[in-house]
Parts: sequence; structure tokens; C-alpha cells
Amino acid sequence: MSSENKGTHEGLETVEVALTSAEHFIEKNQKIILYGVGAILLVVALFFGARKFYFQPRESEAQSQMFTAERYFEKDSFNLALNGDNNYPGFLEIMDKYSMTDAANLAHYYAGISYLHLGKFDEAIVQLNKFDGADMMVGPVAIGAIGDAYLELGKKDDAAKQYVKAADKGDNNFIAPVFLMKAAQVFESDKNYKKALELYEQIQKDFPLSTEGRQIDKYITRATLLSESK
Repeated sequence: MSSENKGTHEGLETVEVALTSAEHFIEKNQKIILYGVGAILLVVALFFGARKFYFQPRESEAQSQMFTAERYFEKDSFNLALNGDNNYPGFLEIMDKYSMTDAANLAHYYAGISYLHLGKFDEAIVQLNKFDGADMMVGPVAIGAIGDAYLELGKKDDAAKQYVKAADKGDNNFIAPVFLMKAAQVFESDKNYKKALELYEQIQKDFPLSTEGRQIDKYITRATLLSESK
């Protein structure tokens, strides 16, 4: 037998041994394997069943219940939006009653903005931090609103950090320059002209066509002069 045929023969024998071992393992552990597969199928079935018959109806109910609170919010009736009226729940009840739904998540955002308007800044920060804002528009606005709350509390460093974070998340001509400008003005008010200038120049470089970008030269000039005179 040639060395090539011998190698092929030995390779086939190895495969046969492996297959035989696998067959023995399956035969020996047949019940365990079947139970394992059954358990996986059961978990999958429970997942899809729960989503269809529990989570989806809950989501629809939560969205329906939140409609009135949203109308109060749009009318600047923030206490009613938060606490509801005698007929419909407010955002606080919705986030508690319908936890783990998209409606409850959005209720945290609405509640945070409502508290911000009511001057309850600590409560606003708590609620806005609970909001999971994956959306590229609402998410940055929520982060920026936390910055507004910190600023109202006199925590300028925290406010500036939130504004920069909001700008990073909303990296477009509509959102980022707004929050970069806010952060820069916080730094400027705190006489950190160097950091303010960096952010003004970032707006000039990255967002020249934005509303803020078209008028940024005067801010750069002012921050430069103040930085040099400091």
C-alpha cells in the first residue's frame, strides 16, 4: 500500500472512530439530549408567546393610557401630565404600572421634562437618567435636559459635561452645535475661556453650515480676546 493510500485509509479510520464515539455518546445520553432540546424549544415558545399575548397587549394598553398625559404635556399642564386626572393616569403611574414597555420608557422622558419645567431639578435628573434614549433626536435632547437641570442647580461642570455628551450623541447639524454652544457658554461664564474657545472652534470646523456655525466668528473673537487678557 502506498503511503498516500495508507494515509487516506488511516484518515477514514479516524473519522469512523469519531462517528462511532459520537453515536455511542448520543445513544448513552439520548434522554438528556432530548430533554435539553425540549427545554430550549419550550423557552423559545414561552418567549414568543409572552411577547404576543402579554407584552404586545400591555404595550398597546400603555400607549392608549398615556394619550391624555401627552395632551396635558403639550398644553404645559405638567402637574396633570405627571399625576393624571380622575379619569386617566399620568406619566408617573404609567411608568410604574407598565414597566418594561416602550411607553413606560418614554414616560420617564416626559416626566423628566415636566419636572424641569416645574423647577424640580433633582427629580428631573432622576427621571431623565432612567430614560433609555436610543433615538438620535430625543436621546440627545434628554441628555441635554439633564445638563439644563444641573445648570439650574449651579453645577456648571456637570452641566457642561452633559451638553458635550448630548452633542456627541446627536452628531448632526441640528443638534450637536446647539449643545456645543451651550457647553461653551457655560465654560465662558465660568471664565474657562480656553475650553470655550475649543468648542467654538469645533462648531466652526465641524458644523459651519449650522445656524450656530454661521455666527460663530464673533464668539471665537470674544473668547480669544478674553483668553488673552486673562
